[in-house]
Amino acid sequence: MYYYSLNGNAGKVDFRQAAISGQAPDKGLYFPEQIPKLPAGFISSLRQISPDEIALTVISPYVGDTISKHELADIVHETIDFDFPLVQISDSVFALELFHGPTLAFKDVGARFMSRCISHFVNDFSSPITVLVATSGDTGGAVASGFYGVEGVNVVILYPSGKVSDVQERQLTGLGKNITALEILGTFDDCQRMVKTAFADEDIAKKRFLTSANSINVARWLPQQFYYFFAARVWTLSRFFPVFCVPSGNFGNICAGILAHKSGLPAAHFIAACNANSVVPDFLRTGIYSPRKALTTVSNAMDVGDPSNFIRVLELFHRNFNSLKEILSSESISEADTLSTIKTVFETTGYVLDPHGAVGYRALGNWLRKNPGHAGIFLETAHPVKFFDVVEPLIGKKISRPPSIEELMLSKKQGLVINPDFGQLKDFLLS
Repeated sequence: MYYYSLNGNAGKVDFRQAAISGQAPDKGLYFPEQIPKLPAGFISSLRQISPDEIALTVISPYVGDTISKHELADIVHETIDFDFPLVQISDSVFALELFHGPTLAFKDVGARFMSRCISHFVNDFSSPITVLVATSGDTGGAVASGFYGVEGVNVVILYPSGKVSDVQERQLTGLGKNITALEILGTFDDCQRMVKTAFADEDIAKKRFLTSANSINVARWLPQQFYYFFAARVWTLSRFFPVFCVPSGNFGNICAGILAHKSGLPAAHFIAACNANSVVPDFLRTGIYSPRKALTTVSNAMDVGDPSNFIRVLELFHRNFNSLKEILSSESISEADTLSTIKTVFETTGYVLDPHGAVGYRALGNWLRKNPGHAGIFLETAHPVKFFDVVEPLIGKKISRPPSIEELMLSKKQGLVINPDFGQLKDFLLS
C-alpha cells in the first residue's frame, strides 16, 4: 500500500514513511492509493471472528510489509485490549461506548496503535523523534498515555487554556517524563495553526525530527475503523443496516467510518453530529465551505472551526458533492439542546451521556424522526466523568469515578503557559 499527498505535489510513500512524517512534504494529508476490499465472506462471518482478527484483517492492507504480520498482531492486540460495548438505549437507538480504554476516550484506539507503530519504527533512528500535537480535549491525553515512557520519542502537546475539562487537563499535564504540555492562551484553532506552521519551519526541521499524532497522521486515523466493525459484529437488528452518528470535530473519526463502509462495512447512512461549530453542516446545506474561528462549547473536543480531515472525506467521494450527500448528512446541535438532552435521557432511560455523546444522540434522534424505518448507533466518545462539572448538575447525582481518575485528580500540573504566538513555540522547540 502506498500513500499520496492530497496537495498533489509530493511523491508516494509507504505506511512507515507516512506514519513517521505525519504530513507530506507539500503539507498535504496522506491518503491511501487504493481502498482495499474486505475478503469474501468476512462480513457474514463477523460474529465468529475475534476482535483481534477483525482488526488485523482491516488494518493489514494499509500497513503492508512495513511491519511483520506477527508484530502487527501484537500491536493490534495491545491497541484494543479493552471493551467496546454496544448498549441499547431504545428500540432504535444504540450507544457504542468507546470510553473503556486507559484515558476514557475513543482516541485511545488511534493513539495506542500509532504509539506502538512509531515505537517499532523508531529503532531505525539515531536521534529522538518529537511528536507534536494539538488537542481540543481528548487527543492529548490519549497521546500522552500512549507514548508515555517510550524510548526515543518526546511528546509536545498544545492545548487551549481554559477550554478543556479539569480531568482532560490533568491527563495532559500530570505525567511529565517524555511528555511536555504547552498551555496556549488561545483557541484550539490557534494550537492547530501553530503546529502546522512548525512542520513547515526549516529551522525546526534542522533541529528536531517532527511527526504528528493528530488524526492527520494515517497511523492515528486508520485504526479508528476497528470499532465500526466491532459494532457490526454485535448488531442485533438484522433487518436493518445501522445508521452511524458520529460526534465530529476534526472529522477523522467519521472519515474512518466512511472508509470502512467503502471497504465493505454495511451501513445505511452516516451523520456528522456537530455542536455550534457548524462549518460542515453549512457546507452540506449550501455547497460553500467556509472555515471560521472555533466557538467554545461544553463538547470541547468538537470545537473546531476548520476540520483538517474533511478533505479526506471529500477525497473518498472524489470530491463529488452529490455523491457525498447520498451517504453523509450533518447537523449542528445547540448548547441548550446538548444540555437538555443529557438531562432528559438520564431521566427517561437512566443512561448518562457525556456532552459529545449528547450531541450524537440528539442528531441521531432528529434524523430517525425524519427517516422512519431505520435504527442507528451513536458513538459515545468519552466517559461522562471527564465532564463531571457539566453532567452532574444536570442529572442530580455524582458520577462514579474509576480508580484511575481518583489517582489522576491528585496529580500535580506540569507544563508551560505561552501565547498563541508561533515564535514562542519555535523558541521552545529550538531550545
